[in-house]
Amino acid sequence: MAKSKIVDLNPKPEKITTAQLEKVQKVVSDINRAQMEVGRLETQKHMLLHDVTQLQVLLKEVQEELEKEYGTVDISIEDGSIKYPDNEQADKKD
Repeated sequence: MAKSKIVDLNPKPEKITTAQLEKVQKVVSDINRAQMEVGRLETQKHMLLHDVTQLQVLLKEVQEELEKEYGTVDISIEDGSIKYPDNEQADKKD
C-alpha cells in the first residue's frame, strides 16, 4: 500500500509582514529606551540620596556648634531668632 502525501492547501506563513516587524521593533526599541532612562534616573536618585545623607551630617555638626554656643534652644531658620525654653536664658554648655 502506497503512502499518500497530504498536501496543505493553506500553508502557514513563514514570516510576519514588514509593517508588523517594524511595529514590533519600534515597541521593543521604545521599551529599551524607557528602561535606560529609568536606570539613568535611578543612578541620579542614588547620587542625590547620598548628597542628602552628607548634608544631614553637616547639619548635625552645625547644630552641635550652635548648641555649644547657645545651649539647648530653638533657632528659627527664617530669621535666626532664638527661642529659649520657658522664656528663660538657656545655659551655655562649656
